[in-house]
Amino acid sequence: MYVGALTLDILLGDVRSLKQKRSVVRPLIAELQRRFPGVAVAETGHLDLHRRAEIGVAVVSGSAANCDEVLDACERMVAYHPEIELLSARQRLFNDHEE
Repeated sequence: MYVGALTLDILLGDVRSLKQKRSVVRPLIAELQRRFPGVAVAETGHLDLHRRAEIGVAVVSGSAANCDEVLDACERMVAYHPEIELLSARQRLFNDHEE
């Protein structure tokens, strides 16, 4: 069993309040969940900043290759959104043999 984790640090465009931030981040999370129904997605950081957001994505799979493929596709989907700038993306892979 493999667990893949992706952390996306994003800069939001013309956002001036936390309410506007939610109007950008919530649809992005919903789109990830809709397009990739086997992943878990949440806003995980920068909760008090209105122009930054951190999104966490997790997937469980029987193969490392599938984890990488799904997380790469999630990263590409977020990167292609014109209203946000992807500042960094970090992928980690865990397996059941690690202590």
